[in-house]
Amino acid sequence: MRFLHIFWFFFLVILIGCSQGKSTKNTENEGKENTKVLPNYGNINLHEIFSPYDSYLPNRPQIVHDIDSFYKKVWEKGNLSGGILVAKGSDILYEKYRGFARENDSIAIDNKTPMHVASVSKPLTTVAILKLVEAGKIQLDEPLTKIFPKFPYPKITIEMMLQHRSGLPRYEYFLEKADVPEEHFINNQFILDFMIKNKPELALEPDTGFMYSNTNFALLALVVEKITQTPFPKAMEEMVFRPLKMDHTYVFQEKDIPTASQSFFWQGRKLYPLNYLDLICGDKNVYTTPRDLYNFSKALYSKKFLNPELKELIFKPYSNEHPGINNYGLGFRMKIFDNGEKLTYHTGWWHGSNAVFAHLLKSKVTIVAIGNVFSGSLYSTLALSGLFEDFPMERAQLENILNINVQDENFEYLAE
Repeated sequence: MRFLHIFWFFFLVILIGCSQGKSTKNTENEGKENTKVLPNYGNINLHEIFSPYDSYLPNRPQIVHDIDSFYKKVWEKGNLSGGILVAKGSDILYEKYRGFARENDSIAIDNKTPMHVASVSKPLTTVAILKLVEAGKIQLDEPLTKIFPKFPYPKITIEMMLQHRSGLPRYEYFLEKADVPEEHFINNQFILDFMIKNKPELALEPDTGFMYSNTNFALLALVVEKITQTPFPKAMEEMVFRPLKMDHTYVFQEKDIPTASQSFFWQGRKLYPLNYLDLICGDKNVYTTPRDLYNFSKALYSKKFLNPELKELIFKPYSNEHPGINNYGLGFRMKIFDNGEKLTYHTGWWHGSNAVFAHLLKSKVTIVAIGNVFSGSLYSTLALSGLFEDFPMERAQLENILNINVQDENFEYLAE
């Protein structure tokens, strides 16, 4: 009898020990499976990017005076609402905010107020894609059918979509033409499913020409989701926003409707209503601030931002089949002037929101303008780039606005 008791005692001890060991092992494995480490830009120290020379600006007081004159004439007299920031290297030369973020003038806009930058979202989506390329998760030249096998256009690659050379038609148009019900919000997956089912006709043969299409970046957001197995808003937060200290930046979702900045018609400041396309992201729907976009721009100047080969591709012109100044890189617009100078930037518009983001490669100047009461005059903020580099069109526009002559000395030092 005693022998049986001893036997059962040791049997239970061994059984419990094995069970606990198995439980611990499963827990450890489970933890590893549930932990996702997304490639990100956490290796960039925003305080160590610029040298003192990068912030050097001859005739600084005069340039700040010219920016202020522009602001008073265009922003204040034009009754624009939003924020503007101009910086050279680590030196913020000018920063102003005015207006209100929500109806009934309930929230005054300041440097912590996120606003919709519309297509300025595209450079941010681009760097998330390129971080996945750098990590070996995807390749620029791989067809989208490798990621979404049922996608009906086998020749289209990720690179073509970043360049707006895919030939994909604009989702805004083919959904409207198909009379898609507008009573409910649709999302990016809806666009992909619609294209798989209905196969809308391509606007151009792939890689035969440039055609700006939001469809490209709506699908690229799905690529980020599929590869990272993370919802796009969360993936962008982990890969881009949080590592670059963009603390007041997010991708708009339905839960944000009660608190997000709203946009307005210019006349009467009437609220611009949301519609069924307002939850589609990647091509738009980043809400951010001038300060946060300045952090993004600073990071782009860092030597640790992607490997040099990938970074160079961002600002390379790909739309060369037609002569002219305007061109496009990877998620960036550019103007290439006859004098060889290159202005790299992006603009945005959606509903009553519009934005300008300029990232000047040579002078290391950042220009950001975000507005939430639509006015085409906000885009003239890009003309301020003519104060820093020899951009003939911007220089002429600024001289016309301010009735001044931009001094050559402002940017001659860049050739030294």
